[in-house]
Amino acid sequence: MTTVSNPEPIPLLDLKAQYAALREEIGAAIERVVASQQFILGPEVEAFEQEVAAYSQCTYGIGVSSGTDALLVALMAIDLQPGDEVITTPYTFFATAGSIARLGGHPVFVDIDPLTYNIDPAGIEAAITPRTRAIMPVHLFGQMADMEPIMGLAEYHGLYVIEDAAQAIGAEYRGRRAGSIGHMGCFSFFPSKNLGGFGDGGMVTTNDPKLAERIRLLRGHGAHPKYYHRIIGGNFRLDALQAAVLRVKLTYLDEWTASRQRNAERYRQLFSAAGANIEIPQDAGYGRHIYNQFVIRSTRRDDLMAHLKTHQIGCEIYYPVPIHLQECFASLGYEVGNFPASEDAAEETLAIPVYPELGEEQQARIVDTIHTWI
Repeated sequence: MTTVSNPEPIPLLDLKAQYAALREEIGAAIERVVASQQFILGPEVEAFEQEVAAYSQCTYGIGVSSGTDALLVALMAIDLQPGDEVITTPYTFFATAGSIARLGGHPVFVDIDPLTYNIDPAGIEAAITPRTRAIMPVHLFGQMADMEPIMGLAEYHGLYVIEDAAQAIGAEYRGRRAGSIGHMGCFSFFPSKNLGGFGDGGMVTTNDPKLAERIRLLRGHGAHPKYYHRIIGGNFRLDALQAAVLRVKLTYLDEWTASRQRNAERYRQLFSAAGANIEIPQDAGYGRHIYNQFVIRSTRRDDLMAHLKTHQIGCEIYYPVPIHLQECFASLGYEVGNFPASEDAAEETLAIPVYPELGEEQQARIVDTIHTWI
């Protein structure tokens, strides 16, 4: 009797493959920090800040403890007060709106463009009130929001723009990098990001020297010099070990991005050739998409997800409940139907593997598995 073995699982993201190729370089970087015994801020963090700032076409980079804390400290830097309003999207990771609420601010939501999943600039002006302090566009899944009209509205109304670029390092809008267009850009180095550390980490970029100075002050409890506190900040520091690991990975980021882009294009070719009736990501055409996620869409999403998992293919829902319908934001008064594009996306989207090490045969198997289900 012939035994047919089960196919190897295809994970949504394979960080083990990435690490295997970098093991020696990362080990040397970690050993360098351990030998120095400088674990908090210091030269590794300073070097990484300079490298990410340059990569993002910015003058300043301030390393912080996570992407969430990057958003939080950016809002603290503009002195967001209780009752102040920040316009953003309801279709995003919770930290976008959560950081606003933690300071007593009110997130004010504007629906998304259903093709890009980013905030629709056409809805922003109607959401501006005398209490509005900032606009926080999210560059979701690796593609930047339509920044030109957003910046025009912000300038006209005297508002800050804080880019939530957690998923978009290296993404571009008309030749300008994520984090360089608004007053500040906020990045995450969570392990699953295109540039991911060995734990939490984040960064704020800016071209404004006053904002940069204030963020540096805020990340260390507002102290300068040590033990002399000018303002109340927090403990938002990036660890030197994380910076050392991320410095190694940064040198490979463009190569990984190119691989993600090739994989995205291959998916388009494979889905087209198969005649698969599935909605695939749209490229807005105004810049570099880095494909942190490759998100497909189906009105039978949950059935598709179960089918893929049965066939040992990794997939994930980003995000199943839009922020305006989260229990903790019930007091804002939003209801089902307020933001239909976001609500539909939450019910229909599904991320499939697009990581750099993904092979052609694996992609063909993924597309074939989806096509046979349809």
